[in-house]
Amino acid sequence: MNAPRVYLHALGMINALGDDVESILPALAATQSPGMGVVQMRAGESFVGRVKASLDVAPHASLARYDCRNNRLLLAALAQISPHIEAARARYGAHRIGVVLGTSTSGIEAAETAFIHQAQAGQLPESFNYRQMEIGTAAPFAAAALDLHGPAFTISTACTSSAKAFVSARRLLQLQLCDAVIIGGVDSLCELTVQGFASLESTSSARTNPMSRNRCGINVGEGAAVFLMSREEGPVVLAGAGESSDAHHISAPDPRGVGGEIALRAALAEAGLAPSAIGYVNLHATATRKNDEMEARLMARVFADGVATSGTKPLTGHQLGAAGATELGFAWLALARDDVALPRHLWDGEADPELPALDLVESERYLSRASGPQHVMSNSFAFGGSNVSLILGR
Repeated sequence: MNAPRVYLHALGMINALGDDVESILPALAATQSPGMGVVQMRAGESFVGRVKASLDVAPHASLARYDCRNNRLLLAALAQISPHIEAARARYGAHRIGVVLGTSTSGIEAAETAFIHQAQAGQLPESFNYRQMEIGTAAPFAAAALDLHGPAFTISTACTSSAKAFVSARRLLQLQLCDAVIIGGVDSLCELTVQGFASLESTSSARTNPMSRNRCGINVGEGAAVFLMSREEGPVVLAGAGESSDAHHISAPDPRGVGGEIALRAALAEAGLAPSAIGYVNLHATATRKNDEMEARLMARVFADGVATSGTKPLTGHQLGAAGATELGFAWLALARDDVALPRHLWDGEADPELPALDLVESERYLSRASGPQHVMSNSFAFGGSNVSLILGR
């Protein structure tokens, strides 16, 4: 028996481009990101993607022990889809709504601040609670803040965290364990990740430059993106998903892209689509030497006749655990709304002659509404060889 289809009904997001979807869209179209730039961190200056908005604290005193920047970012995204959440609660009941979120940092920034205070004052600050930094906190916190009582769990698989969360949420719906799921990801800037990537010589001191011969690393970013998913029919369906784990190396991708290709082809097979049916692919495109080489080669193999592509991390920074949900969100907007163009690929225009040429979106382009492909894809790859490809259709 075929599993029931699931649909994505509403999107909330916050990142370096803006504070909500309506402020993000014009910034995305203009390739102008106010939150991208150099900031002073404890270990020195870093070029990052930072959210500039003021963030609200947890809505209830009982949740104060969870209060940290990561959870405040999450609340800002959730607030944007609150009418849809409330409608789902009224229809299904709070016990039938789940929460599945991806993160890689949780509230590590709060712990860093607390440990510095401890080193200086001899004790942790009264405001610090271990729950702020616990890696599994995001989903239970969101469920508590929204007073939802379905399954709630957090996935942390580095840069595929929130992409994998979509697959898990779909499974909850298909198994009839939930009638709706809040799904997405959140990550916040912290010294651990910024300096960790710097120690791997994977960061760039200027805006990241994906697919260029001059690419030299990532800009770490922060943000949150959340959807409401259900079996109720809507304009955008999660048509296919593919996962693989090649376990090539703890931090370096398989240069052949074998695992990534398995994930892409699995997503296409599940959706019952040929590569020519895909109208746009949001690339993982970290702008590191090895990742872009791997991704360009596997894209050329899977899409031998070409497909419109772009990498959006120069406008958000690499949001790690929130990257998959954010980038799927950009693809969702281009698919769901007539007035939203495909995200542009921001780079210096100097192609790497050693890589296969990709059809990078560098000027205004839209998906055709009348004819042509009605599906989009988003790819995510992570440390340890974790690979996820998601396909949306209308």
